[in-house]
Amino acid sequence: MSEKQNIEWKAKWKDNYLEWICGFANAQGGKLYIGIDDNGNVIGLNNIRKLMEDIPNKIRNAMSIVVDVNAMSKDGKDYIEIVVPSYPVAISCKGVYYYRSGSTMQTLSGPELESFILRKRGASWDNMPLPGFTINDIDDELVNRFKSLAAKKQRLDESVLDEPKDILMEKLRLTNAGYYTNAAMLLFSKNPDRWQLGAYTKIGFFETNADLVYQDEIHGSLLEQIDKIMEVIHLKYMKAKISYEGMQRIERYFVPNAALREALLNALCHKQYESCTPIQISVYEDKLYIANCGRLPENWTAENLMQKHASKPYNPSIANVYYLAGFIESWGRGVEKICQACSEDGVPLPEYTIHPGDIMIKFTGPEDRIVRTFTSTVTERVTAKVTAKEQEVLNIILEDPGYSMSDIADKLSVSRKTIAARIKSLKEKGVITRVGATKNGHWQINDEQ
Repeated sequence: MSEKQNIEWKAKWKDNYLEWICGFANAQGGKLYIGIDDNGNVIGLNNIRKLMEDIPNKIRNAMSIVVDVNAMSKDGKDYIEIVVPSYPVAISCKGVYYYRSGSTMQTLSGPELESFILRKRGASWDNMPLPGFTINDIDDELVNRFKSLAAKKQRLDESVLDEPKDILMEKLRLTNAGYYTNAAMLLFSKNPDRWQLGAYTKIGFFETNADLVYQDEIHGSLLEQIDKIMEVIHLKYMKAKISYEGMQRIERYFVPNAALREALLNALCHKQYESCTPIQISVYEDKLYIANCGRLPENWTAENLMQKHASKPYNPSIANVYYLAGFIESWGRGVEKICQACSEDGVPLPEYTIHPGDIMIKFTGPEDRIVRTFTSTVTERVTAKVTAKEQEVLNIILEDPGYSMSDIADKLSVSRKTIAARIKSLKEKGVITRVGATKNGHWQINDEQ
């Protein structure tokens, strides 16, 4: 027997262990052993008879639940086993809700508590009614965009797409108790921020973890955010490695388009919007992170996520509309498709980090796919040493130090032999240095010391 997520050892009883029992009851259940040290050794209890009377009463008075409290013995030493089942309803300990996640105990409050209670009742935040959000707030342009997408995918009967928008919302199960739901607001409102804080995505470019260079915010409907995010990342945040096959220009990013899009759709679809925290995308020269306030389904780990699994969306109403629009599949293959896209493109598989309140995916670029940039410019001392033609080469290198001689020749519309001569001259003058291999290296512009 070893200590793990649903097993805890304690040397002696303390009343604050009632919180641990509450956490077990709200999560997957578990066992609490009293009289065993942190190394798993039975050290025994001197007052086991009194504890066998007190502990059940304290649990019942604090939480109104009944658990098994068993007297155990090993090598002549007595200890107690408390077996806590997983409860289908939310349990509080003296009015406070606790939840066991991994080896930690969380105190639930605010939006997190609201979300927890909804899940225990079999409901979801995205299906909750939103008083004040009316048919007039549903944007006609977004409705037409959805209809166009759904018509192409043919996952919805054509007759439904001919319905007016109020009937369409009902058919899409975006109404509840006579009101439109949170999902309707996030999907079909041009300005979800009016009703829900944090319903947007932040993108930042970092030189180091502490150095944010620039950033953007992507607002709007969840039907529009995905394309906006992809466009901004490709135009402003990630540089493509450029190569040529004959006359054809090939652009390859260190995160394949299919993998990035699927990861973003997962974040938008599974986010805990009630947390009021935006999705955060951190881009570096050689890596990209997507951090999202969300949680895995009950009893899931990062290993479950990377294996074949059933579809269990955190926001089933949003997922349903995404499915009908053709954005996602309904088979829980999102992570599988991300890994497949990375494997086919020859880049490392993503890494997932699971925290109690958020999920982060990390993409890492291989060296041959990274476009190194330099914040320095060509100094006057360097410029004075080169010819006008050599300066053209330096300008191209500043644009992308990863360009090969052939790339530079194509951009300047001259022969590779001409560029080779200029490169040779620049190297002899000490202006540039080749760093790394011919295929995967880059050019470095040197300043005089």
